[in-house]
Amino acid sequence: MNKILVIEDEQKLAKFLELELQYEGYEVVVVNDGVTGLATAKEINPDLILLDWMLPRISGLEICRRLRTSGSKVPIILLTAKDEINDRVAGLDAGADDYILKPFNVPELLARFRAHLRRSNEEDPDQLHFLDLSLNRRTREVKRGQRSIELTATEYDLMEYLISNPRQVLTRDQILHKVWGYDFGGDSNIIEVYVRYLRLKLESNKEKRIIQTVRGVGYVLKE
Repeated sequence: MNKILVIEDEQKLAKFLELELQYEGYEVVVVNDGVTGLATAKEINPDLILLDWMLPRISGLEICRRLRTSGSKVPIILLTAKDEINDRVAGLDAGADDYILKPFNVPELLARFRAHLRRSNEEDPDQLHFLDLSLNRRTREVKRGQRSIELTATEYDLMEYLISNPRQVLTRDQILHKVWGYDFGGDSNIIEVYVRYLRLKLESNKEKRIIQTVRGVGYVLKE
């Protein structure tokens, strides 16, 4: 399920978009001002942002600039009534990927969502996400929101296995075989020890627990 962040200050339009996107099967987070929108974008690491240009406190254009400056590559679609060529150029130069005018056609908006999400998934198959957790297989970088998490080699292998199989219960035997190898003959409590290490690092800023214990079976990465 792709996560969409909608940053829109018109309450009725924001609610309409939320209901329409949920109906299409997206997970939707809605915020109504620029400052909260920027903070939420950094916190939840969405798959796509639908961003109104004219927002209270910080404009959509400034949000684009700040996200791109921070290194974010999330697809951003600007939603606005501004239809001058100079406005479109300014939006794209600020870092937006696309531009749609109000009033808009819902099927067209959804088609653009699908195109950008498909392109985003194709561009970086090594980048894995779950909620606000991200892992890059190529660089071995792990983040919770914008916070970098330093992992040992074994911690990373365990984390990669969990995030590669989100919401799937992984048995202790599966984890042992995948992370430690079929011929592992060490401490039978090794998985519990390393899950505790990961939880301490993932929750060091009092974040919600996402590695859940399934008693008598194993572990699962879920809300």
